Amino acid sequence: MHARFEIDTRGPGLIEFTAKVAQWIQREAPDEALLTLFVRHTSCSLLIQENADAEVQSDLLAYFHRLVPPTDDPSMAYLTHTYEGPDDMPGHIKAALLPTSLQIPVIDGRMMLGTWQGIYLFEHRTRPHRREVIGVMR
Repeated sequence: MHARFEIDTRGPGLIEFTAKVAQWIQREAPDEALLTLFVRHTSCSLLIQENADAEVQSDLLAYFHRLVPPTDDPSMAYLTHTYEGPDDMPGHIKAALLPTSLQIPVIDGRMMLGTWQGIYLFEHRTRPHRREVIGVMR
């Protein structure tokens, strides 16, 4: 069984969509399954991350911006893929460093996430996008 999750982004940041996935699992999941989530884009990522303190998300965003700044930053002058904007190639690099798929065990019809864990789409581009994540349970 599978599902498509559409996630609208407003620029760089982490967007939690744990509740959407949990609702689907409650309706469809067998007692035990392995959930795989896969994002169908090359400039965003998927993360399991703390959802109790918003500073975790802002610190991650700041860290990855510092690690891989836009191509108009002098430190990135070596990049050649720049025609889609200064955030495009850095978005691809961040997506290459971070996961684009996740696996989560489902037991007794519930995701076995930890107490403070949530599922996030990590948008790396500056303009809004509609991102699609595919979920499959087996």
